Amino acid sequence: MTAAADFSAVLRQGTRSGRATVVVYIKQTGDADSMAGFAVSKAVGGAVIRNRVKRRLRAIMSASLPTLPAGTAVVIRALPRAADVDFERLSADVTEALATAWRKAALA
Repeated sequence: MTAAADFSAVLRQGTRSGRATVVVYIKQTGDADSMAGFAVSKAVGGAVIRNRVKRRLRAIMSASLPTLPAGTAVVIRALPRAADVDFERLSADVTEALATAWRKAALA
């Protein structure tokens, strides 16, 4: 996901779930493909740290995105603590937040 309008729509209209390292927003778009976007601000750290966090999040979502229903848009906002945890903890937080957001979206 690269368009600002796509990010805005998911952030404003999507279902949110947070953990210590990330906040996950999820929304059904009706498109055929599922897509993911990442928001990693300067509060997370310098450029090297932010890029490392983005690479980790991309790796996590490359495994998780095919398991989501078609047409699911996901935005993951990294919190400053994401820079300090290992890959396993970050992966667990993203997986748990995705599951919680999906349950909330199903109830809405």
